[in-house]
Amino acid sequence: MQLVLTRHGEVEGIDPPRFRGRAELPLTNLGRRQAQALGRSLAREFHPRELAASPMQRCRDTADEIARATGVTARVEPGINDFDYGTWQWKTHDEIERKFPREFALWMSAPQWLRFPGGESLETVALRTADALREALDHHADDTVVWVAHEGVNRVILLRALDLPLSAYWRIGQDPCCINVIEIRSDGDVRVKRMNDTAHLR
Repeated sequence: MQLVLTRHGEVEGIDPPRFRGRAELPLTNLGRRQAQALGRSLAREFHPRELAASPMQRCRDTADEIARATGVTARVEPGINDFDYGTWQWKTHDEIERKFPREFALWMSAPQWLRFPGGESLETVALRTADALREALDHHADDTVVWVAHEGVNRVILLRALDLPLSAYWRIGQDPCCINVIEIRSDGDVRVKRMNDTAHLR
């Protein structure tokens, strides 16, 4: 299976950074243009048999642009939903750092040890994304699959594909509407062939 993993287009809350999580956010005008450019690029280079998006509106809207370009109907995949940040949702990083300095420092230095208050941990996200990936492999072992997910979710999937620990979470960048390509072979061999590619947005 060839997994083309992408992130939604630009939304409010990226700069200055917020814990967006499960907050419903529309794409900005720039985000819509990014999604359209992504769709055109995927249509030119890939021939996906499956297109799935996180339940969040920003991912579904991005997937709609990909669907228009590729002719593949998008479906919702709950397993690649964004983090549940619990009580931190929609708060800025600066606000959390002031109110919860110890927990914020842990998130920035050793994220694998933090569970967001009232929300998820990295391990929880890793388990549910792995379940979604196994399901995709069961049904699309020989196909190209496009997933539209989130910055943090993509990082977790890429860490697993690269056989890296969750402690390396901050080492991977994921820009809006980037392209990652992961090849999963029938013998279990996994190769990351492209990561955080945004050339199509230029």
